[in-house]
Amino acid sequence: MAVKWTGGHSSPILCLNASQEGLVASGAEGGDLMAWGEDGTPLGHTRFQGADDVTSVLFSPSCPTKLYASHGETISLLDVRSLKGSVDHFHVNEEEINCLSLNDTENLLASADDSGAIKILDLENNKVSRSLKRHSNICSSIAFRPQRPQSLVSCGLDMQVMLWNLQKARPLWITNLQEDETEEMESPQSPGQLLNPALAHSVSVASCGNIFSCGAEDGKVRIFRVMGVKCDQELGFKGHSLGVSQVCFLPESYLLLTGGNDGKIMLWDVSSEVEKKQKSPTKPTHRKKTKRASYTKQGGNTYHAPADEEEHGKILPKLSIEHGEKVNWLLSTRIKGYQNILVADQTSCISVYPLKEF
Repeated sequence: MAVKWTGGHSSPILCLNASQEGLVASGAEGGDLMAWGEDGTPLGHTRFQGADDVTSVLFSPSCPTKLYASHGETISLLDVRSLKGSVDHFHVNEEEINCLSLNDTENLLASADDSGAIKILDLENNKVSRSLKRHSNICSSIAFRPQRPQSLVSCGLDMQVMLWNLQKARPLWITNLQEDETEEMESPQSPGQLLNPALAHSVSVASCGNIFSCGAEDGKVRIFRVMGVKCDQELGFKGHSLGVSQVCFLPESYLLLTGGNDGKIMLWDVSSEVEKKQKSPTKPTHRKKTKRASYTKQGGNTYHAPADEEEHGKILPKLSIEHGEKVNWLLSTRIKGYQNILVADQTSCISVYPLKEF
């Protein structure tokens, strides 16, 4: 069962992030921002003026007391030790911000908004260094690539996924998930079958920097590999019965957490598929060899997939949790030495699931 962190928010929590020192920040509807200790104790609270939803929170890895938060069209920089007043704030987006991402060198902060624009804020000079405009609808998620401070991936409700290099104002590579899906369909659509459009909700880049995932409204999870100035789709599988709202690679591995509008949270190991096609000798530190896929339900029952299912390319989750609420945000972080999944949903509490076996 999940441990619930309560007593902080009174409205649905929209986003989560954790510092290197184990602090957790959460943002909620109505402008609420909370800081938590690793045992779930509320440590601090603030409510932004204007009561715009807090849509993204981000700790600085090098300075764990520094916290960035987006609310409405504004990014605030706060000191987590005293949340009451902002240290600084930036108003560089013209519409509501959906996602923030810091690059590895922490000199650039990217913010994606409802207009489809991505603003790149130069934190050394406190000014916009790039404005990336190619998404034709809401840009829902962005992520800088680890070890590549000038490169990021983005996705949006225009069903497009893009690879950017910040030395250029135009994307290096674009794919339309719906068009690619149409080309790949092997059998005609059944009469009366409704297909959800592949609106892209979330991207996550693995620690290696070359593999990233995307979750979409059609319930599919797609895994891409960056190959220089373009990307190849390595893998695509139906992860959820409704839209995939969140994807999140665990650190230093190809273990992927996904959360959906179907109220489920799943853990997938895509290492065998990724490493089959790996051209580089560099491999992640975590590699688990298993002959049979298995997953554990929340109750603890383990189901082992028949070997022939794997041989036919069917990927099965290593772990499946019936969370029961639409997932707004997923976070994997270490608490007291163990890996945990933190979940934000339509309620006002944070759910914590242990991942001790991983």
